[in-house]
Amino acid sequence: MFQENDAVVYGNRGVFRVTNVGKLSMGIADKDRIYYTLSPVYQPETVIYVPVDNQKIIMRQVVSKEEAEKLVEEIPQIEIVWITNERDREQQYKEALRSGDCRELIKIIKTLYHRKKSRIQKGKKAMAVDERYFRQAEEQLYEELAFALGIGKDKVQTYIRKSLTKDKEKISDGM
Repeated sequence: MFQENDAVVYGNRGVFRVTNVGKLSMGIADKDRIYYTLSPVYQPETVIYVPVDNQKIIMRQVVSKEEAEKLVEEIPQIEIVWITNERDREQQYKEALRSGDCRELIKIIKTLYHRKKSRIQKGKKAMAVDERYFRQAEEQLYEELAFALGIGKDKVQTYIRKSLTKDKEKISDGM
């Protein structure tokens, strides 16, 4: 059970702060149920009420700073998912987004990046559905990493690039 002030990822909706745990006095709420009151970190004007015993939407603790740093270091080793069947590929994207798992999001981002690059090299346009999933995965991943690393969402891409560049420099220096 999460506690007040915990930072959580709520499904594919982003990073939230648990602002209260308890019964609600609203007419639409079940008076006997306990709810989390969640406030999005990056959209503070919104509030969501979620039953503590909710099984439909995945809710988990935000990764720690150490976990985020390790994840960024491991990006080059995370494999892409090359599925030729359009439906199967889109289903994989949906499942990754629904899970909110950072590794799965990275797989999708890397896959779509390589897919777009390949299509462009063949003289084809990027597919709109791929662009949509790419943006969604990137938004989810960057929001969680930004929170964990204590940086702005707009700084995450630069942070990743710098981190990967440092790793390449270490390898070329023989470290």
